Amino acid sequence: MKYFFLSYLFVGAILVSAFGFRGSKSELPPLEIIPDMDHQAKVKYQASSDFFADGRGERLPVKGTLPMGFEIPTIAAVDAIGPKAKPARVAFTSGLGYYDTGKVGDFYGDGLPTEITSDPTVFNEDFLKRGEQRYNINCAICHGTSGNGKGVTSKYGILTAFNFQQPGHLDPANAATYRADGAIFDVITNGKGLMGGYGGNITLRDRWAIVAYIRSLQIAAKESGATLPLQ
Repeated sequence: MKYFFLSYLFVGAILVSAFGFRGSKSELPPLEIIPDMDHQAKVKYQASSDFFADGRGERLPVKGTLPMGFEIPTIAAVDAIGPKAKPARVAFTSGLGYYDTGKVGDFYGDGLPTEITSDPTVFNEDFLKRGEQRYNINCAICHGTSGNGKGVTSKYGILTAFNFQQPGHLDPANAATYRADGAIFDVITNGKGLMGGYGGNITLRDRWAIVAYIRSLQIAAKESGATLPLQ
């Protein structure tokens, strides 16, 4: 019987040790059984460092390098000021118009924005090829190379990718399966459901190129050999 009480006291001591002092204050460092990489050998942003001669931890990029996929505006934003000046377009969302949001007022728009279609140096065959490249990099893994929603992830339990090849996918009257160009652009930008937003990864022009390529896939599926007309 005494062993029962000893065991009982031993278990009670363990419980008190583990939970009895939760919430208590201490100036000592916490006991971390599993640190979860809380302490890493790295230099944090805006931190000083004795390793470098200037004492700063952050380093400037190598001179002359540019992030891949980014573009330098043709004119600086500060130079696009005045009643007749046309604001410089930047690579990522910077406005409230259709080109930046995919919306006209409170509703999704349809068709590619005039910022693209009015510029023959942008709206050409290379634009569609760019959309194909960006789609295969960012979208095909879930939506499939043909847009049928059966990408690689569908083999691992993720079965909710939108199928752009559903019947009625080109019919605006079919609200169940049709998605306006602006709606597709908005989902690429902000995400929906299990899909995260790509607004911070894909430039505005590339997002519209993906929309154009998706339309090309849909038209090609409906009319074998057809592609999106560039006009």
